[in-house]
Amino acid sequence: MGQKILNRKSNLKEEVRALRSFIIGVLGRDREGEYKPEFVRKVLKAARERAIFTFKNKRAFLKQIGKKS
Repeated sequence: MGQKILNRKSNLKEEVRALRSFIIGVLGRDREGEYKPEFVRKVLKAARERAIFTFKNKRAFLKQIGKKS
């Protein structure tokens, strides 16, 4: 891999970490401001699982996240 791709991959990993932290910080809190243990367990379990999708380009990525379950 070229250095440019490695830099982009590193930047994307950092962005995902930041987004994960934000989601846990905002959605994972209950009314008293404490983390909901079941939510945290679910997010941490999902973070350990192997990704089921591989995106080759931004169009494939946007197409996949645009799909409704």
